[in-house]
Amino acid sequence: MNWIFKSLLHKISFHWMVGYIESTICYVEGNNIIMYSYEGKIIVITGASGGIGAEIACLVAERGAIPILLARRSDKLAEVGSRIAGEKGLFTVDVTSNEQVTLAVDQILEKYGTIDVWINNAGFGLFEYVQDMSMDRFEELMEVNYYAVVRCTKAVLSHMLRVRSGHIINVASVAGKIGTPKAAAYSASKHAVIGFTNSIRAELADSGIRVSLLNPGPIDTPFFDISDPQGHYKKNIQRYMLKPETVALAMTQLIQSGKADMTLPFSAAFGAKLLQIFPNWLSGIAGRLLNKK
Repeated sequence: MNWIFKSLLHKISFHWMVGYIESTICYVEGNNIIMYSYEGKIIVITGASGGIGAEIACLVAERGAIPILLARRSDKLAEVGSRIAGEKGLFTVDVTSNEQVTLAVDQILEKYGTIDVWINNAGFGLFEYVQDMSMDRFEELMEVNYYAVVRCTKAVLSHMLRVRSGHIINVASVAGKIGTPKAAAYSASKHAVIGFTNSIRAELADSGIRVSLLNPGPIDTPFFDISDPQGHYKKNIQRYMLKPETVALAMTQLIQSGKADMTLPFSAAFGAKLLQIFPNWLSGIAGRLLNKK
């Protein structure tokens, strides 16, 4: 590899080289070493006013990208924005509104010229038995967790198709792969995201656009303030919960590699595979073991 560094040093200054190395990540794909540079990348993140969305924004900014944060609450957006020293964009957007999403995409493209990565992260959870949950709450979960993903994807897709480049990453959940008691509505919304993502990946196979899926298990974020107000579920799974920083780091690995699917932690990924292979044997056992809500 010495000849590569000698060649680079002949062409560029030492200070530029230091900055390039700091914003460039190496990863292995097959037998090849791939270089990925965050420098100047326009990375849009929905649901960025807290939780993993905020952590992702801060992490990609540290690596040289320009994070564009979208969320409904401007005050929370400003708080997250204050944590980011470099350039960033803050857009108050309700992802359940066609008009607001379309306007945001137009404004981002007008100001920055492109969108390199779009991360559909906005979402929330409600945990109730099917017979106790109203249809309004079922519809609300689907609107935010699923239809917003479709809405945002359609809004950004025309630009990415035109430039034949881009990366769409949808945040689903282990719950979209493994159904558990009191999570029927939430699991269905995330299962829909998984099906949608797998289908558009096939549609866009020759377009130059990458499509990825991140399926995290339970994360220690304010998500549970709404989904588990009594704290019963969170208490039962506390030792298994992921840190938001861990999930943000996994997201950067997905951005870099462009992998189709990443599920974490490993135990959840392994369990989901087993259930796919042996559903008749394991579904009853899994339902009892995972009844923590």
